[in-house]
Amino acid sequence: MDIFRIIGVGLLTCIVSTLIKVIKPEYFVVVIISGSMVILFMLIDSLSTIFSYFSILSSKAGIGYELFSTVLKVLGVGFLTEFASNICVDSGNASIGDKIILAGKVVIVCLAIPIITSLLGTITSLLP
Repeated sequence: MDIFRIIGVGLLTCIVSTLIKVIKPEYFVVVIISGSMVILFMLIDSLSTIFSYFSILSSKAGIGYELFSTVLKVLGVGFLTEFASNICVDSGNASIGDKIILAGKVVIVCLAIPIITSLLGTITSLLP
């Protein structure tokens, strides 16, 4: 299972970063980012499976590509902002991580405007 390899890389990254922090603190963030990127690359196959499944679901439900792509963008922004924020927190910059989360939330709201507009249009068309 992939989860065991991912956990292994994560634990190895934690151990190495702890050792590096004592010996060469300037490389601490590089080790954290490198380990995180390896884990992200290990998830690419799973992410492609999720995207293809969502594509099948949207075509069966009759949802337009624009709304489907917007939902995927919202999910991507959410995951990426959390990923970047956690790296900032791990490197000791929690305040920057908080700003990244705030920016991610603002971008998500902006991306969700077409979905909200479509939902309101559907609701008003159902009203007498």
